[in-house]
Amino acid sequence: MWSLLLWEALLPMAVTGASIQGQVGGSVLLVAKQPPGFQVRDVIWRSLWPSEELLATFFQNSSETLYHSRFLGRAQLHSNLSLELRPLESGDSGNFSVLLVDTVGRAQSQTLQLKVYDAVPRPTVQVFIAATRDAQFPGTCQVFLSCWAPNISDVTYSWRQEETIDTTLKPLGLFANGQVLMVSLGPRDRSVAYSCIVSNPVSWALATVTPWESCHHDAAPGKTSYNDVLLLLLLPASLILVLAGLLSAWHCSPCSGNKKQDARANGVAPETENPPV
Repeated sequence: MWSLLLWEALLPMAVTGASIQGQVGGSVLLVAKQPPGFQVRDVIWRSLWPSEELLATFFQNSSETLYHSRFLGRAQLHSNLSLELRPLESGDSGNFSVLLVDTVGRAQSQTLQLKVYDAVPRPTVQVFIAATRDAQFPGTCQVFLSCWAPNISDVTYSWRQEETIDTTLKPLGLFANGQVLMVSLGPRDRSVAYSCIVSNPVSWALATVTPWESCHHDAAPGKTSYNDVLLLLLLPASLILVLAGLLSAWHCSPCSGNKKQDARANGVAPETENPPV
């Protein structure tokens, strides 16, 4: 066997195989591609990164997997010489190599890359009120929906609008890489629900909320509003900054115009800037 390992070191660059994805707690099958006419006699499976370890071998029609490695007791060599790893752990990501030797002594080395992901947990969706009335569209309510999946990385956020009566109200925008959705609601949207979908290459989860309930805080106690600042502490710092900026901009954008209108209504001339000299 050691002569085969030395032989592999002298071989040209290994053939790069496919990238394989697995989920923590699940299983994955590493398969070596056999070239046409290549009748396999011996096989050596190894882990290359983060540490080089011998995992499984097949010599003289006999397989062996009881090698001291982090996969001891979790590796199984099948009759087709593919290697199964289970249950997967978060630290199992890395590169693997397989050395194939045929009946006439020809050898080929292949490299496979394994990426192990955590299962996506159910996300948390919170509703933040941006405005409860609009002069141009009375009775409407603008809200920000924030979505967050705790303790996980390499995820994608997307939103889905469930069954709706008024299809003319469209989302106003996405922020923070899809974690924040702004929507405009009207009285006909009392039952309209929005779902946040969090996914990675191996799993997904969703949470659904009906934001119109939060437009009337008294009618829906316990819902999140802009004044419930302490609830922001549950969110990551980066998402807090995005929400704080969006909510502040939305609340303050009409301030200067309202100030001038109130001054005229009270018979007071609004303040003006000094003309340039």
